[in-house]
Amino acid sequence: MTRPLNLVFCGTPAFAVPTLERLVGAGLNAQLVVTQPDRAKGRGLELFASPVKHAALRLALPITQPESIKKNDEFRKQLSDLKPDAIIVVGYGRIIPQWMLDLPPLGNINLHASLLPKYRGAAPIQWAIARGEIVTGVTIMKIDAGLDTGDILLQQEIAISAHDTSESLGPRLAEAGAELMVETLQALQGGNIHPQKQDDSQATLAPILKKEDGRVDFSRSAHEILNRFRGFQPWPGAYSKFRGKNLQLLQVAALDRALLQSEMKIEGDHLFVGCGEGTAVELLELQLEGKKRTSAADFLRGYRPEPMERLGE
Repeated sequence: MTRPLNLVFCGTPAFAVPTLERLVGAGLNAQLVVTQPDRAKGRGLELFASPVKHAALRLALPITQPESIKKNDEFRKQLSDLKPDAIIVVGYGRIIPQWMLDLPPLGNINLHASLLPKYRGAAPIQWAIARGEIVTGVTIMKIDAGLDTGDILLQQEIAISAHDTSESLGPRLAEAGAELMVETLQALQGGNIHPQKQDDSQATLAPILKKEDGRVDFSRSAHEILNRFRGFQPWPGAYSKFRGKNLQLLQVAALDRALLQSEMKIEGDHLFVGCGEGTAVELLELQLEGKKRTSAADFLRGYRPEPMERLGE
């Protein structure tokens, strides 16, 4: 009878939790969970543990939280003494050093939330939606020294619906990836997987999101603005300027209607803004800097935009 694989699991966010749970549920031996240190948040700077740490505690698994791993002799000895068959990495948040890549015989195995080589980088879910993809997926790959450039082990496609945001799509990808990780490890143990090199010529990047990514450029088409709005939830969201103050756009709809770019047009209780390519967006819910979120109708009654007034100025 084949013995269960011995694993070290490295992960931090909620996206990684289903994989950890599936590995334990499948009878694989999670010898150690490595996650980011507890971080201070909020006004009181209270320490908060990562979602993966909470899951590991619930599953009664050993946990370590090193501040750094590249030149950490104690951590290196800890992992070396465990002699894991594989190291599983899901959203850990640290670059894996070469000594870790070289340690386990089956390698460091990563779940990535895109169909590599598309959307290499830190925000693949967000950028796939923002760029209007209708299909994405999950990839299980063997980590190498590059940025998401390792050999592909297994992949699975997942459809993106017209109403998906990064918040709704992420959990579906996490669940699919968890199942695929178990399938991958079982196949690796049986020698039934043939790694495939990535075609670097087809690679696209999904860089870490910045606040500026949420600024609405009304020269884009309404459909592109809506895609970016969906992709960049909950952060950085979508925002513009109104009378010198930040204006968060909390609910929008795209329309095929020609208006001057960034010009606000009022029709009854409805607020439209002109975009590129003969399109417009309707702003349904907004929040002005320092104020509560409000419907477009209440916003119009409160601020009474003037004819030809523009957003972004």
